[in-house]
Amino acid sequence: MATRIIPPYPQLVISWQPLPQDFQLEDEPVENTGQPILAGALRESLEISGFLQPQMLVASNFGLCATINEQFIAKAPDWVYIPRVNQILAERKSYTPNLEGDIPALAIEFLSDTDGSEYSVKRTYPPGKWFFYEQILQIPIYAIFEPDSGLLEVYYLENGHYQLKLPDENGRHWIDSMGLFIGTWQGTKEGRTGYWLRWWDGDGNLLPWAVEQIEQERQRAEQERQKNEQLIAFLQAQGIDPNNLPMGE
Repeated sequence: MATRIIPPYPQLVISWQPLPQDFQLEDEPVENTGQPILAGALRESLEISGFLQPQMLVASNFGLCATINEQFIAKAPDWVYIPRVNQILAERKSYTPNLEGDIPALAIEFLSDTDGSEYSVKRTYPPGKWFFYEQILQIPIYAIFEPDSGLLEVYYLENGHYQLKLPDENGRHWIDSMGLFIGTWQGTKEGRTGYWLRWWDGDGNLLPWAVEQIEQERQRAEQERQKNEQLIAFLQAQGIDPNNLPMGE
């Protein structure tokens, strides 16, 4: 168990302990039925591209744990990426940074409430998510996405506090720990039409979803078929039987 005291808040003693066996994680209903689809789409393109490795952990509505002044805290971001875990487990109910592996590199909230709880900087027990991610876990990048409007706010941890960063000329943000850009995209998937979070590689190529990859392969096959038909037509116009071409030695 590692312990540290945060300098700006000497009254907070932080320790990293596993989830107590008798601790009941909050099981609140999802406020927006589109949130699981949004989270799943983010993971799907990473899987298809071959980005995800066994030592990584990507999860949704998943408890991140810490003990503050001997009081256990668990907060669940809507989507989280952890570069390396010490032990690969088939199922996890929670994750304690430092004790079980790296701190998360990226946490994302899909804004769905009206009271601003995703932004809560409340530091008294139980602390708000913003304060927990910024001061306790010190997650380097915190993103808040508003699916209805497509607004994406990305905050980078600088000098101990989150600073809002503007996107690049393409409207995307570079996630250095992943070697990928994240940004918004508008379209339809799984019956949902609207704004989505998507990944782009360093060359600006969109990481596809499964349905997009299938369509790309179909288009490539169709283009190859058309080329073959054009070649056959050319040979026939030259009086050459395409089925009786001389074999090269």
